[in-house]
This record gives sequence, structure tokens and C-alpha cells, in this order.
Amino acid sequence: MKKLGFLGVILVIIYIIVQVILTPNDNEFKEGDVYESIVNRGVIKIGINPESKPFAFKTADGSIVGYDVDLARYITQYILKSPDRVVFVPITPSDRLIKASTGEVDIVISTVTITPQRQEIVSFSIPYDTAGQAVLVKSNSNIKTISDLADQSVGVIFGTTAEKNMKHLVPTANLLGFKSYNEAYAALKANKINAITSDDTILSRYTAEDKSVKLLPKRYSKEPYGIAFKKGACSNKLKDNLDFAIKDLQRKNVLIRLHKKWIG
Repeated sequence: MKKLGFLGVILVIIYIIVQVILTPNDNEFKEGDVYESIVNRGVIKIGINPESKPFAFKTADGSIVGYDVDLARYITQYILKSPDRVVFVPITPSDRLIKASTGEVDIVISTVTITPQRQEIVSFSIPYDTAGQAVLVKSNSNIKTISDLADQSVGVIFGTTAEKNMKHLVPTANLLGFKSYNEAYAALKANKINAITSDDTILSRYTAEDKSVKLLPKRYSKEPYGIAFKKGACSNKLKDNLDFAIKDLQRKNVLIRLHKKWIG
């Protein structure tokens, strides 16, 4: 009996040790505050799309400029007291929400329209600008209104709201997806598609550089742009600071100046 009692004690001790080792520690898996992580790191990782002129694009010397770049530096100034403590991470419309939701980047500034569906995946700041969905066609095109896109080949960019909007507005349009705006534009120029639909703030730069294309005059939706970041309580402080920064930039007319500078 004594032996059995001693063995029982040993088994209990082993059981306790195993439980201590295997039972998750609440603090161990507690998600760190994103804002505090940025401050402690001293650098903010911001996702931008370098192929979305005039929002972000490369110059001849390889530097990245544009509306999103300028806004990113203002945001960095608010959070880290210096506009230069930023690392730009290349993203695309199709992967930007993934990189924001997983924390691969701290925030995404890349013409991301705030929608209820996207708010299930990531959190957003308050809007910093608003676009409208437009249609780009060749200047000699017979397409005059969106209804003329029925049974036509229309280019959309993967990961944007344009695809969903077009399916609703013109269900019979033949939608073709592209990875970038430049790919879609090249397809339009080569007569592989009849039109491109996306935000007017992005498509307008093609009309400014090329008189052989034009935008249809009507806008078919409102697209409020927000800064996207990881969803959850870990981002509450980050959201508060982003919202404060945007409100302050609005109050000082900085966002109006950025819009005029890059979009006109």
C-alpha cells in the first residue's frame, strides 16, 4: 500500500508538470498592441502599391513618390515624430488585405475602399479621401454610358471593388481580370478589351497622359478610402492615432493639398 501510495504521488507530480508545460499561458498568447510595437521598433511598415500612379509610383531614379507616399510620411510623422522612419512594403490590390490582416505590414495605404465585407477582415481608419467608379474607353469608342458595356469585354483589377460593382450594374458584361492597372491599360490599347472600370482617381492619369483614351462623364459609386490594418483590440490605440492624424490633416487642409497636387 505504501508503494502504491508513493507511486500515486509520483504520478500526480508528473501529471501536474505535464499540465504546466502543456497548458497555454494567457499572457503567452496575448496579442501585443500594434501601436506600441511600432513605437518600440522605431519604424512603421506601410504597404503601398508602387504601380498605382498617381498614388504610388517609381520615378526614373527608382524612388517612390505619390499621394499615398506623402500621406504615409505624414502618418509616420504623427506616430514616430519623423517622416523618414518608414519602410515601404510593395503590395498589390489582390494581397493588400491579407498583408494587413496578418500583420505582415502595420498599415496599408493603397486606395482601399471601406466596405462592410472588408471590415470583416481588417479594420479601417476614418476616410481620408473619396473616389468614384469610372469607365475608361478609347476616345473613338461608341461606348457612351455604362449600359453600353452589355456584352462587352471590360477590364477590372483583381482585388478591387470594381468587379463586384460591375457585376451588379451590368450583369452581361464580360469581365476580364488583370493584376495591375498598367496591364489592363495595355489590353485596352491593344483592343483586347473595350473598357476598363476602376476609381476615377486612378484612371484619370491615363487621360492626362494619353489623348487617345477618355473617361465616361458619369460616376457609378462612391469609394471612401481608408487606411487598413489588423483587426482586433490590439489595434484600438493605432486606430485612435490614425483617426486623430487624419482629422488634423483635414483641419489643416493638408489632404486637400495632396489631392490637388497628385490628382488635380
